[in-house]
Amino acid sequence: MGTLNLRLPDNLDRQLTALAAQTHQNRSALAREALEKFLREHEREQLLTEMVEAARFLATNAEARAESMAIAEEFAFADSEALDIAEGRKPGDPEPEQWWK
Repeated sequence: MGTLNLRLPDNLDRQLTALAAQTHQNRSALAREALEKFLREHEREQLLTEMVEAARFLATNAEARAESMAIAEEFAFADSEALDIAEGRKPGDPEPEQWWK
């Protein structure tokens, strides 16, 4: 396991120490958890940004949009089949009457 030394402002040090006492965890464990959470959130934000960029590209590029629509159409049956199974029906069975109608 790697080692990291860092300097904390006094107020952050006090908050970390208080939380460690309150949760009966050591300061290193709390700092590790916080860093792991930060890195996960950063990675998620980066992925979402890339997805938005890809969606914008698809929305503005007619050729890419047509290709993505064709691919989606190819998988429509598989998606419907998976939904049937998830909802407890045999693939291809008609949908039951909607209870709210």
